[in-house]
Amino acid sequence: MINEHLIIAPILIPFVTGALMLLYDDRQRGAKFWLSTISAASQLLIAVELVVRAKTGGDISDAEGISFYLLGDWAAPYGIVLVLDRLAAMMLVLTALLAIPSLVYAHAGWNRQGSHYFSMFQFLLMGLNGAFLTGDIFNLFVFFEILLAASYGLLLHGSGQLRVRAGMHYIAINLAASLLFLIGVSLIYGVTGTLNMAHLANLIASVAPEDRPLLHAGVAILSVAFLVKAGSWPLSFWLPTAYMAAAAPVGAMFAIMTKVGVYAILRLSMLLFGETGGPSTSFGASVLILLGMATILFGLLGLLSSQSLGRMAAHSVLISSGTVLGITGFALAGGGPAMLSGALYYLIGSVLATSALFLLIEPMNREDGGIAAMLALTADAYGLDDTDLDEVPDTALAMPAMTVLGICFALCVLMLAGLPPLPGFVGKVAIVQALIAQTALPAGLAWSFIGLLILSGLATLIGMARIGIQTFWANDATLPRVLALEVAPVIALLVVLALTSLKAEAMLRYTSGTARALHDTAAYAYGVFATPRAADRPKEDEGSEP
Repeated sequence: MINEHLIIAPILIPFVTGALMLLYDDRQRGAKFWLSTISAASQLLIAVELVVRAKTGGDISDAEGISFYLLGDWAAPYGIVLVLDRLAAMMLVLTALLAIPSLVYAHAGWNRQGSHYFSMFQFLLMGLNGAFLTGDIFNLFVFFEILLAASYGLLLHGSGQLRVRAGMHYIAINLAASLLFLIGVSLIYGVTGTLNMAHLANLIASVAPEDRPLLHAGVAILSVAFLVKAGSWPLSFWLPTAYMAAAAPVGAMFAIMTKVGVYAILRLSMLLFGETGGPSTSFGASVLILLGMATILFGLLGLLSSQSLGRMAAHSVLISSGTVLGITGFALAGGGPAMLSGALYYLIGSVLATSALFLLIEPMNREDGGIAAMLALTADAYGLDDTDLDEVPDTALAMPAMTVLGICFALCVLMLAGLPPLPGFVGKVAIVQALIAQTALPAGLAWSFIGLLILSGLATLIGMARIGIQTFWANDATLPRVLALEVAPVIALLVVLALTSLKAEAMLRYTSGTARALHDTAAYAYGVFATPRAADRPKEDEGSEP
């Protein structure tokens, strides 16, 4: 049935779309844009359906809320398995929600700065979706490399000295991380004989004592690769410059790329070192807490010292990653699912807000000549004279939008600073309440983390307010004119952010269920092996098909 194969659709759709667009002439950007948009919209619809399935269970499910898909109909752990649960479904929806506004923004002219922009964008979506769905560490590596290869091209898109320099650093550090990824995978496979996550979760408690240090070393090396991608201090030195140098729609998508590393650490930590980990239970928890706190501190200091909105947006990404990393450590150390629920809700809001902030960078920092260059680019896209802007189609009309930009910027600041009523406040309150209530961890460590959360919000408010004053109040230059295709995506992201706040109770119920499912490793670990192959299912399952 089609419904049975829906889990693999978020991987296949961008793969087929990206490959198909490689056959198009590079001047057919309009056709490529519509293909990309249809692909992203399809992924969003499918992701929403998968969220519904994750809440209720699917056709191929061993436990409520978890569905499994065996590629090639090979039984686990020998074949490739895709696993859909609440966390994976949530990340799929978040990715699709960012993809559509980024594509629309790019259509304002950014896609014209280089070749194959839309194809690389689709391959990036393929890598992201695959990383969230895979149930095998080696295939996680494969999808990591796909999304990284696409991100290399997207970061360098448009060239320029700063962009090329940052791109070279970005490529070098990620190639080094990929090498560490392979070394860690090799050590884990050498000890356990498997890379299937569910199989590893079943085996972790029974690993021989003499082999356990080698297993821990392999996981630690593997985690370094994830921490690089997550932007954890001290491995985050490359991130602010790289994210600042990226084109605006690329930076908007990069807001979720750091969360791939966070997702991988959260997934593997809870599976391998949760309550069923035996002697390995809580392995690395204190390290994650300290790294999360150090990353938040690095991010807030970077916010206070930055003089440009691009660097501030990048350091906001670091604060978000550090918060979720630290809470992952607390949850792993026995803090319970409540704080993890708040962190996941905060993650959703912070990703939406930082993505919108990246889209605001260029319109808010246009100096004399900048807007003229952008309008000339748009006019050229429609074959018009760059002085005759009245002939630009409605979808590309330039509009005075300083007020709109100011409101959008203020909402992003409120979210990232953790002020009510936006999700940043609700998520942080849920985290703080859970940290205060927990008794399994040293009180000093919990209160130190709470203090850093509050200070990070204050630093965000101070740093962003300084930029806002310089841009909207102290600037006597002619008001910039912004394309409708640039403003609309930002407004769309903020509308989603507002809905996230209005539906906070329902979303917190979902994230609470997600946190409980992450703590229930048995449902994930044993469900994969209980999934029947198609060849072994009763014939009547297929009898309804004509």
